[in-house]
Amino acid sequence: MTMPASFDNSYSRLPASLHASVRPTPVAEPALIEVNLPLALELGLDPALFTAEVAVGNRLLPGTAPIAQAYAGHQFGHFVPQLGDGRAILLGEVVDRNGIRRDIQLKGAGPTPFSRRGDGRAALGPVLREYLVSEAMHALGIPSTRALAAATTGEKVYREAALPGAVLTRVAKSHIRVGTFQYFAARRDRDSLSVLVDHVIARHYPAAATSDNRALALLDSVMLAQARLVARWAGIGFIHGVMNTDNMSVSGETIDYGPCAFMDRYDPATVFSSIDEYGRYAYANQPAIAQWNLARFAETLIPFLDPDREAAIAVATQRIEAFPALFTDQWTDVFRAKIGLASAEDADADLIHALLDAMHGAGADFTLTFRRLSLGEAVPELDAWLGQWRTRLQRDRQSNDQQLALMRASNPAYIPRNHLVEAMIEAAVERADPEPFRTMLQVLLSPYSEQEGMDRYAAAPAETGQAYRTFCGT
Repeated sequence: MTMPASFDNSYSRLPASLHASVRPTPVAEPALIEVNLPLALELGLDPALFTAEVAVGNRLLPGTAPIAQAYAGHQFGHFVPQLGDGRAILLGEVVDRNGIRRDIQLKGAGPTPFSRRGDGRAALGPVLREYLVSEAMHALGIPSTRALAAATTGEKVYREAALPGAVLTRVAKSHIRVGTFQYFAARRDRDSLSVLVDHVIARHYPAAATSDNRALALLDSVMLAQARLVARWAGIGFIHGVMNTDNMSVSGETIDYGPCAFMDRYDPATVFSSIDEYGRYAYANQPAIAQWNLARFAETLIPFLDPDREAAIAVATQRIEAFPALFTDQWTDVFRAKIGLASAEDADADLIHALLDAMHGAGADFTLTFRRLSLGEAVPELDAWLGQWRTRLQRDRQSNDQQLALMRASNPAYIPRNHLVEAMIEAAVERADPEPFRTMLQVLLSPYSEQEGMDRYAAAPAETGQAYRTFCGT
């Protein structure tokens, strides 16, 4: 029998300025919707112990030390000096079977000192969206927080209407954000910042500990992690929707699946979030926003980069200005694999952009177009581009079979199609039917393999003439 996870709560042992002790608020009638059994075993947690009472926080496992984390953040470019975990409670940390330290957090477990008059609760729809999309992202090979469990509370939450309440159990390498650093920088709390720098280096980037300039090595590490992450988002047509600095994890994982969505027709200006009126976080803007967020991160490290403030600003500026080239390298590698290339040539980026331009002009579906190319199917709207591509493939070091295999491993058949996600949520919320969620989840856990009888999960949505909109869910 698997033993319960052994908690070792390093963050709660840090100074009290970084967090506040808080317990989940009990709920009336908890009921499990789903437990991620493979993840539970990976964490060393006996799934039998993960009951509905545990999944909503009515009962705490031995060794937990529940806290809410403090952080600030730029939200749509405007700085808010105090945000923090307003509806999330970090139960504690476990070291998993691979030796990786992981947070276990309840989202929607009741108010905290950072709730700002909110109820601290979550509705069922956003909980199921985050469970489904975060697990799909993991299966797609994108660094992401994970979903361990979802449970209903037996209580209503009140937003625009009364909705069934739910709690998500979320797992992450940590929940430390750019906004966590901003919280202490805004308060000129150098001591807490120093503790945070040391903690993040020890937890996520231990190689930086031996650098002559540890803070600069940390900045470089976080920049590379974010370049890789956002490039991978681009490769699957993912739009985060709310890339505020409090939603950028320093570990390089995708975090906070609020108004996120996936492109159907390729259009670099695609934006879904109902609150992103000016397209700040549109698909094509995500690399620039990542750079902007990293600049805010660099600002918090200025006291540690060089004793001379002007010299510190100069070195931070030089690093941030290098981000576009760093990102372009990662982006080109992602899209090279999507078109079957294992070798690199200087003109590859031009070839990829030519493909995307052709797709945009034809109104081609992003996911289906790349999948059809990987299966060797005809794609008539790309006829003018295909000749250039085939000529380039002939210079690649792989055989044709190897190229197709690389493409099939890089271009999913299944993503969380927006219309199907909405139908799944409607079934759960309006009809108390969790089966569409469970079926869709199973399909998305094997996104690169053709699955018999699951064609509807690969198909593009029917044209409705209406723009798809997503909502934050808070």
